Amino acid sequence: MKIKTRFAPSPTGYLHVGGARTALYSWLFARHLGGEFVLRIEDTDLERSTQEAIHAIMDGMNWLNLDWDEGPYYQTKRFDRYNAVIDEMLESGTAYKCYCSKERLEALREKQMEQGEKPRYDGRCRDSHEHHDDHEPCVVRFRNPQEGSVIFNDLIRGPIEFSNQELDDLIIRRTDGSPTYNFCVVIDDLDMEITHVIRGEDHINNTPRQINILKALGAQVPEYAHVSMILGDDGKKLSKRHGAVGVMQYRDDGFLPEALLNYLVRMGWSHGDQEIFSIDEMKQLFSLDAVSKSASAFNTEKLLWLNHHYINHLAPEYVATHLVWHIEQQGIDTRNGPQLADLVRLLGDRCKTLKEMAASCHYFYQDFEQFDADAAKKHLRLVAREPLEQVRAKLAALTQWTPESVHEAIQHTADELGVGMGKVGMPLRVAVTGAGQSPGLDVTVHAIGQSRSLARIDMALEFIAKRA
Repeated sequence: MKIKTRFAPSPTGYLHVGGARTALYSWLFARHLGGEFVLRIEDTDLERSTQEAIHAIMDGMNWLNLDWDEGPYYQTKRFDRYNAVIDEMLESGTAYKCYCSKERLEALREKQMEQGEKPRYDGRCRDSHEHHDDHEPCVVRFRNPQEGSVIFNDLIRGPIEFSNQELDDLIIRRTDGSPTYNFCVVIDDLDMEITHVIRGEDHINNTPRQINILKALGAQVPEYAHVSMILGDDGKKLSKRHGAVGVMQYRDDGFLPEALLNYLVRMGWSHGDQEIFSIDEMKQLFSLDAVSKSASAFNTEKLLWLNHHYINHLAPEYVATHLVWHIEQQGIDTRNGPQLADLVRLLGDRCKTLKEMAASCHYFYQDFEQFDADAAKKHLRLVAREPLEQVRAKLAALTQWTPESVHEAIQHTADELGVGMGKVGMPLRVAVTGAGQSPGLDVTVHAIGQSRSLARIDMALEFIAKRA
């Protein structure tokens, strides 16, 4: 049997992390078993579905590199197919027209709730032989079995059973002629030959209805696996109040896709005590057997730890391709300064996100007009003038500009003055970067360049003279 999975988001908002994890599990299951992965946009909710949300879903999938073999399919483009099947079901008797008014249904619902019963359609039109005008408004309902149970083996949760008496006759076509979500899903899974449906646990109650429709059509029923929800660190369902929940917000906040994928795969799945997984390892090792039934709690600190790992362990040239966007957001012109891959090497240890890296790299590319007030007050004092003058002379005399030669110039200055490296290094750091923190001083000064470093030392000496 050829394995085929699908990810089927509704385009009513961004691609959130819960959806992204479901997509990842579905994608990994297919890739692990050499199967195919389908992307389907379930846009039957015409009022809430937007083109903007479709773009957000596509952007998120592309950024995460979750590629699909078929699609994207759109349910709104398949209405003729759904309605053709509904017409066949009306002919065969597995569906029927219901002419009950909204008022009758609301009164029925209120009465059932008063009596402590579960609200459900009472089947009035199920076997009614009353003659109705063909033009009279009606919905079409699925004739759900009234006896027995629906039992399916959830690949994550084990056997699940629903009594058919708990399931009423589902509306499959509205009065305006549009098919309903639960019906469209069934026909899509049938037509697209989906073998495994991996989705969120909020769909468990839809599953028995969908299985009954598939059986009524004489179709093969796929396997189902329902993934638990993701909670915020306060134990409540993940939402906007927990910060970034849309996938592209993580891109904007400076995370690498590899870090988010690694984090998401571990939210409910494990392989021993291993924490770091490459994409290839995920595809090789993933199985639904190892997915937990329990809800997972989102931990931003853990994600930051993973992101820091990937910034420092992926090829700097690759990380730089993701850094470009953040550099552009900062409005930095990188033509005069280190290559971005070198910047990743310089700042990787210090930065947990690419956004942080872009925000802290200005001094490599742009001159500044003033020094950080606290750093200047502490380190650009009169006592720093002589060390700065001497190290400037040595840096100006260098014919080979390398991190090693820069280091030697700083060391020789300290040796000649009989002071510790910090007495030379800290004033020099503030002079060339404008602040009190940077990567190693030799690589920092080297990356800024000889002429700009000298000009900035002159600016610092002028600052000290004015201060004196």
